[in-house]
Amino acid sequence: MIPPWVQQDLDSLDAAKARRELRLIDGPVGPVVRVDGRDVICFSSNDYLGLAAHPQLAQGARDAVAHWGSGSGASRLITGTLALHERLEAKLATFKGAETALLFGTGYQANVGVLQGLMSEGVIFSDALNHASIVDGCRLARATVRVYAHGDVEALVRLLRDHHAAPRKMIVTDGVFSMDGDIAPLDRIVTAAEEHGAMVFVDDAHATGVIGEGRGTAHHFGLDPSALIQMGTLGKALGSFGAFVACPSPVRDLLVTRARSFVYTTSPPPAVLGASAAALRLVVSEPGRIALLASNTARLRAGLKALGFPVHQHPTPIVPVVLGGNARALRWSERLWEQGLWVQAIRPPTVPEGTARLRVTVSAAHHVQHIDQLCAALAELAASDPEEA
Repeated sequence: MIPPWVQQDLDSLDAAKARRELRLIDGPVGPVVRVDGRDVICFSSNDYLGLAAHPQLAQGARDAVAHWGSGSGASRLITGTLALHERLEAKLATFKGAETALLFGTGYQANVGVLQGLMSEGVIFSDALNHASIVDGCRLARATVRVYAHGDVEALVRLLRDHHAAPRKMIVTDGVFSMDGDIAPLDRIVTAAEEHGAMVFVDDAHATGVIGEGRGTAHHFGLDPSALIQMGTLGKALGSFGAFVACPSPVRDLLVTRARSFVYTTSPPPAVLGASAAALRLVVSEPGRIALLASNTARLRAGLKALGFPVHQHPTPIVPVVLGGNARALRWSERLWEQGLWVQAIRPPTVPEGTARLRVTVSAAHHVQHIDQLCAALAELAASDPEEA
């Protein structure tokens, strides 16, 4: 029997324009996708480098399956550690400038595992706009959690001073924030951490393959990444699936034993490992992809700014068009959809109340005509629907 509160909750979500729905893509992911029998230009994907359907990734997956089979068989601590896992971890560590790396099933699992596995006591200092996976990891950790205002290093320093005697201190921040596209002031955060004896954990999910020559936020600021804990995903710019933590060896050793989201789950399968290794080779050998992404990003931001949209000039491909209420964001998204443009409406609780938005993401695979078409469509919407209703 389904209790009545289930339908009541759904009705409440409907009334608030907050219910989520799924759209089915029939074909490979790319700048143009097929949905409901028609092609639409997609500005909602995290496939920043256009690698998700690249033939070399597909071939890497096929080769791995042909040699290693389809499954890994178990968790890493039982019989699920293949030579493929350690080969990819070594390459990822080199790529991120770290001593070692550890693969996880998803970025969510990686963030939860690091925070829960390392911070059984002490204090975690978390940016107010950190990703939901960081928020949940903080909740699962036994440490005290202190949230500082978004990007406010002075506020962070005050909290560090308040907890100077804590036995363990960790600062955790997104590198590139997934809903606003801004970059954490990691250089100043690292300075504050060194002065107050804190570790730094940076979620580089939307920075890996995007900034710092693709190597992430630490490289973007010219920092030494070897002492940091860096999480990176394989399912965004790298076009595959899964995640990794690049870190000092003692940190990896603790995570292997204590990170529950690592210990108690089946290890990533061969196809994912083969595709991910191929993606990493492409990112390193073809830097022009990152340059093209930067060029497309600049064109989109300049186009929106010329139309009067308040656009910050961050060098990331995440460009929010903040519209305020849920109804207006959904309305704009639907009107763009009618014109063959897929731009997802993002609503609370993913973003703060009153900041529902279109989250526009651009890819290295987009043509300039795609970007110009989107800008023209947004200009028409701004003229026809200027105020919240």
